[in-house]
Amino acid sequence: MTKGLFDEAAPRPLADRLRPRQLTEVVGQDHLVGPDGPLGRMTAAHRLASVVLWGPPGCGKTTIARLLADSTDLHFEPLSAVFAGVADLRKIFTSARERRTVGRGTLLFIDEIHRFNRAQQDGFLPYVEDGTVVLVGATTENPSFELNAALLSRCQVLVLRRLDDAALETLIARAETESGRSLPLSAEGRETLRALADGDGRYLLNLAEELIALPAEPLLDAAGLARVVQRRAPQYDKDREGHYNLISALHKALRGSDTDAALYWMGRMLAGGEDPLYLLRRLTRFAVEDIGLADPDALRHAVAAWDTYERLGSPEGELALANLVIYLGTAPKSNAAYKAYGAAMRAAKQTGSLMPPLHILNAPTKMMKELGYSQGYAYDHDAPDGFSGQNYFPDGMARQRFYNPPERGFEREVRKRLAWWDKLRRERRAAEPGDDDQS
Repeated sequence: MTKGLFDEAAPRPLADRLRPRQLTEVVGQDHLVGPDGPLGRMTAAHRLASVVLWGPPGCGKTTIARLLADSTDLHFEPLSAVFAGVADLRKIFTSARERRTVGRGTLLFIDEIHRFNRAQQDGFLPYVEDGTVVLVGATTENPSFELNAALLSRCQVLVLRRLDDAALETLIARAETESGRSLPLSAEGRETLRALADGDGRYLLNLAEELIALPAEPLLDAAGLARVVQRRAPQYDKDREGHYNLISALHKALRGSDTDAALYWMGRMLAGGEDPLYLLRRLTRFAVEDIGLADPDALRHAVAAWDTYERLGSPEGELALANLVIYLGTAPKSNAAYKAYGAAMRAAKQTGSLMPPLHILNAPTKMMKELGYSQGYAYDHDAPDGFSGQNYFPDGMARQRFYNPPERGFEREVRKRLAWWDKLRRERRAAEPGDDDQS
């Protein structure tokens, strides 16, 4: 075993035995712990501010917190928000104040800090504010959603990255050095091992520990590795940020007409256990928002896919969902109808309760006829070209154009129709008696 880099051999899990003993040994987080990173600068100055470490499982949050305490000579006080309560916090704060009187600071590390409720988070504030503790919180959830604004204002949020292939390979090499032998993997098996870890260093080392116990021969390829290790479920939480990140990726890939990427994100969500009906609802929304009348069949396909899934169920119904993603990804895109709706709603709110012009109102009573209701109405079907060109906006409101179809898909034809009616409208208005434009 290599001395100095790893902890001494002990009957502990491999992941624990290989836990770094200084910040420079942390892999995959150089943007934070390197000389130019915020934590690197803090430890170099021997002054540590309260921080929240946000990142996926197995990326080194707990390890970094422990090393920060060691490098700044602070007493390390770990706590899990899953098991701890207010009473535990009070004991820690009391001990921290006593420790402070003899010149020793305390680093309070709270794992899964988002598990504390808002009132419990408020309880940290005076102790963080007066320096009784340096707070280091760890969370896998978006702090802006899960933590109080007051607490966030007192802490710097640092984002940890999932471990890339290079970082995972470094951990594999350390595991092999620690065990004194190579893992029984072919090049393909080694690549598959990194893929199975899915950016989680702790999970990778747990798998490596299983493999170290196997004979050196034969070398395992991807299929062989799959037979001896347990594939875990993808990292995905249907009611938290990962859910919204992936549906955003799917929506934007479709908007960008990248059908293959959209299929990938759909697959990721389904593999993570997402409800296909949720995806179908969002894809139907996409059909009306991002395709609209550029391809009127998009909405019909969405509704048909939804209906098909409800009839077939899983797993057969997922094929209808895949067909829909392909259709939407390859369809012409237009948000003209979406923008027209928004513009019309803004105009409706701004103009208040303007009455429709009298000539387009029905006159079912004598009094209404005497008041001019329906007077001068032109029945479009009797007009040349089936178009009267009359004004249908309220009196006193200038004509507005809300809908501007692009030169794409079916809307190219719609644009021609609108241009034709604009031309006829100008001609009809020019021919009206007393019109300033009359020649």
